[in-house]
Amino acid sequence: MPPEYKLPDAAQRVADLLARNGHAGPIVMLPATGKTSAQAAAGLGCTVAEIAKSIVFRRLADDTAVMVVASGANRVDEQKIAALVGPLGKADAAFVRQHTGYSIGGVCPIGHLRETIILVDQDLLRFDSVWAAAGHPHAVFKLTPRELLALTGAQAVDVASRHLASAL
Repeated sequence: MPPEYKLPDAAQRVADLLARNGHAGPIVMLPATGKTSAQAAAGLGCTVAEIAKSIVFRRLADDTAVMVVASGANRVDEQKIAALVGPLGKADAAFVRQHTGYSIGGVCPIGHLRETIILVDQDLLRFDSVWAAAGHPHAVFKLTPRELLALTGAQAVDVASRHLASAL
């Protein structure tokens, strides 16, 4: 990034947080949006599975945000998440921003405004590195799955839907 380039505010907040936590990697600004795992992977030249997508739910018991950081190739099984944290509801854009401080499409797994329960997809652990959103739909950063666990304080769990399509 040229020295005169200024990151968007939310991405700069993530860059500062990463630096304070000893992560030396840069924030990468994608030329096209990285709102979906496929878009981010295309912009980075990696597989969709290497994208650490953040999905936020609302725990019904207390309105706590529950974030699942999943492999971009996986569909999240809400029943598995609910079995771990309790019944879940939909988190709309306002809820996501209020709890995490980020807009949908750029929700970073760290630096949330409120306490957030975070679960990491165990399937991410098979990669040497993964890419996560950095607070803006065009901003991402690279880290190892172990760094992701350390930065979030999360545990790695099975969150993927493993239902096989029935033969026609």
